[in-house]
Amino acid sequence: MIFDEVQTGIGRSGSLFAYQEYGVEPDILTLAKGLGGGVPIGAFLARAEVADAFEPGDHGTTFGGNPLACRAAVTVLDIILEDGFLAGVKEKGEYFKRELQKLVDKYEDVIEARGLGLMLALEFSDKISASEITMELFKKGFLVNAVQEHTLRFLPPLIVEKEDIDKLINALEELL
Repeated sequence: MIFDEVQTGIGRSGSLFAYQEYGVEPDILTLAKGLGGGVPIGAFLARAEVADAFEPGDHGTTFGGNPLACRAAVTVLDIILEDGFLAGVKEKGEYFKRELQKLVDKYEDVIEARGLGLMLALEFSDKISASEITMELFKKGFLVNAVQEHTLRFLPPLIVEKEDIDKLINALEELL
């Protein structure tokens, strides 16, 4: 079983890896994005019995282990694995989701808040365009993504503060 944790891994879910939230363990785990903290790197982890099937040269990579990327990845992991860091991500994610849920409860055209850790989404009825909300939020200094016609995705940095979340919620509320 292969899990792609390119987006969800390295703390995004509030755990080091998202699979840890579901009580299953993959045979192979793919990583990138968050691993380098903005420096391009890719990696995969495999159980010993699976890894034993690979010979040197069997697997190539565009963003493999160059010294700069590896140093960046080690530094990112040092920070992510500091006492309390992942607990803080989980806490901020739960707070953010609760604040999004308040919008669902308050506005009939806000349908659902969902997600895990600091990977969240807000779905609107067909009366609200996620692209329009995205552009209006951009004008207010927020970068969010319209992933579907009526769905916004939020992927704040793991060091986001509750005050930043509150500012975004207030901006969303003004638009709604």
